[in-house]
Amino acid sequence: MKTKDKAGAQAPRMKKKELLEKVMGFLEKESRQAFNYKQIAFAVGATHPANRMDVINLLEELTALEEIQEVSLGRYKAISNRGTENVGLFVRRSNGRNGVMIDDELILVAERNSMHALNGDKVKVEISARRKGQEPEAKVIEIIEPKEQVFIGTLNVEKDYAALVTDSKFLAADIIIPRSKLKGGKSGDKAIARITQWRDEEMNPRGEVVDILGRKGENTAEMHAILAEFGLPYKYPENVEKAAAKIDAGITPEEVAKREDFRGVTTFTIDPRDAKDFDDALSIRQLANGNWEVGVHIADVTHYVHPNSIIDREAQNRATSVYLVDRTIPMLPEHLSNGICSLRPEEEKLTFSAIFELDAKANVINHRIGRTVIRSDRRFTYEEAQKIIETGEGDFAKEVLALDSLAKELRRRRYDNGALEFDRAEVRFEIDKDGHPIDVYFKESKDANKLIEEFMLLANLTVAESIGKVAKGKKAKSFVYRVHDNPDPEKINNFSLIALRFGHKVKTEGSAKEVNKSLNRLLRDVKGRGEENMLAMLAIRSMAKAVYTTDNVGHYGLALDYYTHFTSPIRRYPDMMVHRLLAKYAEGARSVDKLKLEDLCKHSSDMEQLAANAERASIRYKQVEYMRDRLGEVYTGVISGVTEWGFYVELDESKCEGLVPVRDLADDYYDYDEKNYCLTGRKYHNKYTLGDIVKVQVARADLDRKQLDFALINDEGNPNKPIVEGKGSKNPRHNPKDKKKSRTRGGNKRRQ
Repeated sequence: MKTKDKAGAQAPRMKKKELLEKVMGFLEKESRQAFNYKQIAFAVGATHPANRMDVINLLEELTALEEIQEVSLGRYKAISNRGTENVGLFVRRSNGRNGVMIDDELILVAERNSMHALNGDKVKVEISARRKGQEPEAKVIEIIEPKEQVFIGTLNVEKDYAALVTDSKFLAADIIIPRSKLKGGKSGDKAIARITQWRDEEMNPRGEVVDILGRKGENTAEMHAILAEFGLPYKYPENVEKAAAKIDAGITPEEVAKREDFRGVTTFTIDPRDAKDFDDALSIRQLANGNWEVGVHIADVTHYVHPNSIIDREAQNRATSVYLVDRTIPMLPEHLSNGICSLRPEEEKLTFSAIFELDAKANVINHRIGRTVIRSDRRFTYEEAQKIIETGEGDFAKEVLALDSLAKELRRRRYDNGALEFDRAEVRFEIDKDGHPIDVYFKESKDANKLIEEFMLLANLTVAESIGKVAKGKKAKSFVYRVHDNPDPEKINNFSLIALRFGHKVKTEGSAKEVNKSLNRLLRDVKGRGEENMLAMLAIRSMAKAVYTTDNVGHYGLALDYYTHFTSPIRRYPDMMVHRLLAKYAEGARSVDKLKLEDLCKHSSDMEQLAANAERASIRYKQVEYMRDRLGEVYTGVISGVTEWGFYVELDESKCEGLVPVRDLADDYYDYDEKNYCLTGRKYHNKYTLGDIVKVQVARADLDRKQLDFALINDEGNPNKPIVEGKGSKNPRHNPKDKKKSRTRGGNKRRQ
């Protein structure tokens, strides 16, 4: 498509000299930030199609001449003329490549110049003058603000000393623990420790044990270690449990009289078979006019948990329940989450509800939002509800089928409006009584799951609109929104290039609706194909992250202008915030403090991300544990990632992912092509690229690092390198009795 100016004519191509001056002027003016070539081209007005390539070439030339710097792949900035002293965040890595982050640039710091700063410490540094052809270096001269942190590892208790051998990717050295600070820990115990002192002349920090998690390798100890690694709680404070135990359900005639009564309306829950916290239920009845009344009933948690109470403060701090492979760490004490608030069958429960009148085409005729009381008639698992949908037979079949029909119409309309259709199968493990994985299966979203999803989406949308959508000229009151920003155009372009290698075209320009319909078409086309999981994963990665905020920018993925989270207050603190705001504004209250609300939104978003990271870490741990029982076995998989240190392979059978290290590709010397996501042999020109189908053998399973290594099987069925039985060899650690040894782990790269 030709670029046109305001008058409609094609913009002229800028001459190279003019382009050079404008690019340098822009980068020097915005010297504290880094930009990609598209951002730079737009900023300097280089809109002619040919100028885009001119900008790319110019940036490469200026980088080679060291006039500018490429601070990360494809992101450029002016070479800083900053003073010799600056303040930044210290970045410590176990491979020894420490640094300080200043203005989006990581400046290297040698260990001898680090003052033993820890990862995340705010430090003042002295930066050496840049030498031609060399990276600048910094020296820490003051630790301004140490970051509070703990380290997880395994205790090694000897006669003369004790140490915590850390699992951290941010610390290479072991922590020396005085015997008086072991808290009863013994060799082989998984423990949490904090650093109390690290003298300049000492190779190792000194510390104390905070808590003993259990024996290394025991399932509960390892799961608690994962939670602790991400700063998440792994047990409930006794005083909070005691406070919760004193709460009574309190469903009195006086309370019921304040609410709309749905106890006589057909109501049921549909949840996973192992669920205990039922926080949503659906009611349905047909009205005299033939329309359906559907109630989305949500546990009224805030009736029981009052602002600033000890339970509320704990819930606010946690912000979310955490779901690991084999357990749930609830946001609320179990007396509330699995008891009083859980919408269990044949029990009266207090709820906060969104009630809809829908016609046969699922058009919302009218709705209301308010507090209710219900009595669930039946608890369905997803499998039971699915059977009713497929056979038309079972308890409340008429009601389930009516809800399914309405949900399908809601979903069809949502996709027609441009919502994204991500539907990846989730990896699940069957585990034995000791927590050991014995089988892998995949959780697929079927009609029963989608039925619940559609009505939760409808409730969330309606609640958000009820506050955010106001008459023209009026200002909406402060509220909690769940927003999803537009994707980065560069990420979408990169994704389209990868998809094209598999013969799939993705639209990258046009309206959001057009782009999303193109993505949905691709996701449907790859169903059942080898590249399905990888392309679905890469498509998700090309999107922005959904977050909580008071600034409503809409939800790109759902193609909605208003959206919030109202339907899961048992497990999400933002939903509790929404319930309280709804009740407050229904009583005519003024808008709440937006800044305070925004702080809570940011905290909730941060905790949600930590919880997701912990969940992924627990899955990786179980995948490695599962594959450790299968050392030497051969599997087929697809190359899911390519790096300079090797390529990752996702196995077809189990979706477990492992690394084929480039050092083990013994047949040639391989060069990494970052732009084309491939490794190419110099002599024989063998190429390993994203999406290739390969056969691999399980070579190593390292539970400490949650890492699998595979050996590539050649055409004759032999691995490129002999299989190493057992766990991967550990890198050498510093022995506190030998001060001449290095503190680093030999500089080996570690995969996360």
